[in-house]
Amino acid sequence: MAEYTLKVTTGSMLHAGTFDNLYVTLIGTERQSERTQLTSLGLDDTNGKVGTFAVTTLFTLGCLLFLKIEKDPLEKDWFCSTIVVTTPEGDEMIFPCHRWLSKGELVLLRGGRATKAFEDLHPKLVDQRQKELVQQKIIYKWASYAEGLPYMVDIKDENALPAESRLSFSRAFEIRKTRKEINAEFELKGLTDLNQQFESFEALKMASLVKKTPMAEYVSEHWKDDDFFGYQFLNGINPFIIQRCSKLPSNFPLTEQMVQPFLAIGSSLNAEMKKGNIFLSDYKIMEGLATTVIDGKPTVVTPALCLLYLNPQKKLLPIAIQLSQQPSEENPIFLPTDSESDWMLAKMFVRSADALHHILVGHVLRTHLLPEVFTMATLRNLPKNHPLHKLLIPHHRFAIAIIIRGRRILLGPGGLFSKTSLDIEGQLELMRRGLSRTTYSSLCLPENIAARGLESIPNFHFRDDAMRLWSIINSFIQSMVAYYYPSDSEVSADSELQEWINEIFYYGFLGNYDSGFPSSLQTVEELIQVVTTVVFTSSALHSAGNRGQFDHLGWIPNAPVILNKAPPTTKEQSSMEDILAYLPKKLIAILVMSYTWLGRGNFSDFEPLGTYPEQRFAEPAALQMIEDFQAELSSLSVAITKRNSKLELPFNYLNPKEIENSPGI
Repeated sequence: MAEYTLKVTTGSMLHAGTFDNLYVTLIGTERQSERTQLTSLGLDDTNGKVGTFAVTTLFTLGCLLFLKIEKDPLEKDWFCSTIVVTTPEGDEMIFPCHRWLSKGELVLLRGGRATKAFEDLHPKLVDQRQKELVQQKIIYKWASYAEGLPYMVDIKDENALPAESRLSFSRAFEIRKTRKEINAEFELKGLTDLNQQFESFEALKMASLVKKTPMAEYVSEHWKDDDFFGYQFLNGINPFIIQRCSKLPSNFPLTEQMVQPFLAIGSSLNAEMKKGNIFLSDYKIMEGLATTVIDGKPTVVTPALCLLYLNPQKKLLPIAIQLSQQPSEENPIFLPTDSESDWMLAKMFVRSADALHHILVGHVLRTHLLPEVFTMATLRNLPKNHPLHKLLIPHHRFAIAIIIRGRRILLGPGGLFSKTSLDIEGQLELMRRGLSRTTYSSLCLPENIAARGLESIPNFHFRDDAMRLWSIINSFIQSMVAYYYPSDSEVSADSELQEWINEIFYYGFLGNYDSGFPSSLQTVEELIQVVTTVVFTSSALHSAGNRGQFDHLGWIPNAPVILNKAPPTTKEQSSMEDILAYLPKKLIAILVMSYTWLGRGNFSDFEPLGTYPEQRFAEPAALQMIEDFQAELSSLSVAITKRNSKLELPFNYLNPKEIENSPGI
């Protein structure tokens, strides 16, 4: 007689446990065991419970290939984390599951080390691998979202997703609870007449600070300051527009006389450009977009040009703003010496364009639509035993479910984004333009920073933290990839990997070779770069924009998503009393504050970057690499915390312990 010992672990999430009986069959190279009942006495409704069982056979089964597990068709679903089998010879083999089993469901688990397709030699392994991918492609089908945009999953209701791809019970509950709490707090503040403007900045502040963070309070106090306006181009939620300026665009007819008063004494614009102290934020991408209509008049989104100067005190200050691309008498260049209200309105229109660009291009497109494609490609082309599936799956957690929800609640007709200056067609067109301008190099952070000439500008905390994160992630990916792909020939020979990258190229970048994104991979170095980009985009890049949204968008005047009146076309026609009339109505302000607070992502099931709570790897070398990765991230977290202690404005959006593994909100 031969005895196999099984340790069955239930997931730690809410409602994971079961009282049901389970049945297992062990399948080896020589034979398989009888279908064996695992009594429910070894498990219960407790989350994280480990039950120990025995399966007895007349003879050993040979090398274990699979474990078949079934659940009674009686009670609720059960989440199985792992099953560890100890053979009669004393060897341990882990069978990762990490999925829900519904009533009466049968699941075939694969154990052992991670393998690529050409490494599976046993016919049963080859057959199972192929069947798994066929089934995955039936479940996760591609569908067109909109012309010129990445494809999406062909599922419109997140509840129709397989259970393991849905939001967890706890996260879904906490989202609902937070929304109710925010609405209740607004009611307690006595906010009425939601279709009216705020009566005063004091009333607006009372509403905005229903929820507070130190940064949000700072923004509400300093949003008018030029140095804080400049700071946000580097360390706000959209540090991807600004670039060094060595020559003024031909459509920006700025003269030396206009800006000389704002430069160092005795200097000139040309001299400062040569020194590398002049920067430009150009919102040409916003030109001609379809806008919403208020009281029969279309709102205006300004494709502004904003020139900034790094002064001798190392502060980045705006020195000139032109609100439209084409110079004319009705498109004046605003300067800091203009009236307070003219200069304030010019900055507000720039910030409004910046907010819309961040929301739709920086956030939705780059950190939700593209990660949805990354996730789909992984689920469809890399079986669960593939090393890259094991490596990437934590960075895909909730990615599909949250964008399905986002398309319905935020992007759809009547959604939150329809309350911005852009109507639905304007939103889609902005994202189309964003995708057409998104290149592979723009997603690779070091190349992005270098291309914009921002390697040395001081006080650029986003760059400093992001570059260190990129380096740490890249080093980890390099170790893992080199372990599983010791040569270039193994990369080119991996048919599943080639299908994976080809689907990202075709369904994410629409087969656009000009994007520079690869359609195939031939070398280990190419693979390392792509996987680093996928992980960084899905984790750090998402966090950098998401966690700061409440801080920078929550105080509505700082980054209004809609402005009710057209920008000034002449100077000296506005007053500070006019500013409130430009701002959104109470309802829109409340919706923005609620959405951005929720986006901070403080959930009980938060999984910070570098954590692999679901054990999928069995190889000691891979597990050690994960530990080393976590140690590097921990050291960076300590360094950021130390740096922040010396700053008036701490920058914590890229602190590893604050970054979620995936775009799960």
